[in-house]
Amino acid sequence: MNDERRAAYPHGHHESVLRSHQRRTAEDSASYLLPYLKPGLSVLDVGCGPGTITADLAARVAPGSVTAVDQFDDALNAARAEAQQRNLPNVSFATADVHRLDFPDDAFDVVHAHQVLQHVDNPVAALREMRRVCVPGGIVAARDADYSGFIWFPQLPALDLWRDLYQKVARANGGEPDAGRQLLSWALEAGFDDITPTGSLWCYATPATRQWWGGMWADRILHSGVAKELLQLGLATTAQLKEISTAWQAWAAAPNGWLVIPHGEILCRA
Repeated sequence: MNDERRAAYPHGHHESVLRSHQRRTAEDSASYLLPYLKPGLSVLDVGCGPGTITADLAARVAPGSVTAVDQFDDALNAARAEAQQRNLPNVSFATADVHRLDFPDDAFDVVHAHQVLQHVDNPVAALREMRRVCVPGGIVAARDADYSGFIWFPQLPALDLWRDLYQKVARANGGEPDAGRQLLSWALEAGFDDITPTGSLWCYATPATRQWWGGMWADRILHSGVAKELLQLGLATTAQLKEISTAWQAWAAAPNGWLVIPHGEILCRA
């Protein structure tokens, strides 16, 4: 496994990306897992990002512990600040790659990853590693979006272009943007035989949520790592990115604007 190519994370950590990730909560992003959490459990949160989900998990399992890991210092610094702001002393942090977690076997009761497996080159190997550090009978949980399943209205051609370009840049970086529909398949290949597969949605249709999502992507398509990658790889022009940004603003301003993002979920017994 040491010689495997690693997928690159295309989004980067521009303010617009953190703005997106910092809105997430355990309730809207890990509701399938919450019934299985109880005080005293130990949790590993893989790819914790800015730590809002991490902090919610820590509050639920206290006085149990949460270990939050990510590959990027910017994300870990934001997560540390979130835990400090919420006065959660039961959270610790470390830099880690999901393919090679620096923890012993059977170290955690729950191993959780949100929007992580879509960004790794070998999600099956990642799930096997998550299983290795989970206690026998514990839970390995993962949730990922599925970009081909995004549905929006009004139908704006520039948003079709946005999805096409995002899928191309994600795959050029070694990821799988349609991960949601493949989670069950990956879990079976990883050797799990006790799997509960589910699905859930994010829906943005109110003026406030449209403005948040549309405004976030209007900035993100111009300034984040995705924009830089698209230009460097020759997949898009600056004019196209500006067109997409304008389309997201138009969608956000539409009184009938509606967007649904489907997610696959797996809850696996180790």
